[in-house]
Amino acid sequence: MDCKLSITAGARDGKSYMKDVFVSAPFRVVPVGQTKSDGAAYLMVMSSSPGILDGDHYDLNIQVEQNARLQLQSQSYQRLFNMERGASQLMQVNLADGAAFSYVPHPVVPHENSTFKSVTKVALGDACEFLMSEIITCGRKYHGEVFKYSHFQNLIEVRHRQKLILKDNVLLLPELMPLAAIGLLEGFTHQGTLIYVNTGNQPVDELIECIYEMMQGEQEVQFGISKIRHDGFVLRCLGHGGEQLYDRFQRIQNLIWEESKVSLA
Repeated sequence: MDCKLSITAGARDGKSYMKDVFVSAPFRVVPVGQTKSDGAAYLMVMSSSPGILDGDHYDLNIQVEQNARLQLQSQSYQRLFNMERGASQLMQVNLADGAAFSYVPHPVVPHENSTFKSVTKVALGDACEFLMSEIITCGRKYHGEVFKYSHFQNLIEVRHRQKLILKDNVLLLPELMPLAAIGLLEGFTHQGTLIYVNTGNQPVDELIECIYEMMQGEQEVQFGISKIRHDGFVLRCLGHGGEQLYDRFQRIQNLIWEESKVSLA
């Protein structure tokens, strides 16, 4: 099934809002920022489907207009069900000058024999902020489905003024890769990636140090932070629980979002 979602966030009088939205089944978009007073738009993407099914193709399009700020939220864990043909997703994010976008979704749970390929293309204007994360679990651990999925891939490309500045490709093939071995997951069952980029010449060294200290106290988690050539970083984490990584990614999102709000004041 082809599933489409398109969101445009605009800004007016210093406040961001959902300017336009189009969804097809099973999607629904709900504003969730009624208690927020920072002028940003907070939207939750909901779904009537229990998860991504065999043959599904998700087409997501996010437009954030000039000076608008959008934080997107997910409803729950994303399940990838047993498949024969596989499923795919294309997500396109376009930020105009001065825009900000943040998305920290719940972890992905690939069931046995699932195949999923995702491509995310991000286009940034000047003075933009972009944050996105992903957490991949080993599958339904308590159903005996540890690394029983067939194929998982997520490719992210970030461009600034049409120039490629970041490319990250996560490819997991349990039948071909000894995921528990040294050099791969090394006994861990969950992998998380958080990407942050800004095109406003805002140095990230102090932010990286702050996140390092925040993550250092985590039990049974290994992590590393790589500063990219432009102002941004990639945080990679290994752990044993999706909720633990999700909670830490939310804390990092809140830290960056609050600092962004202060800098705009």
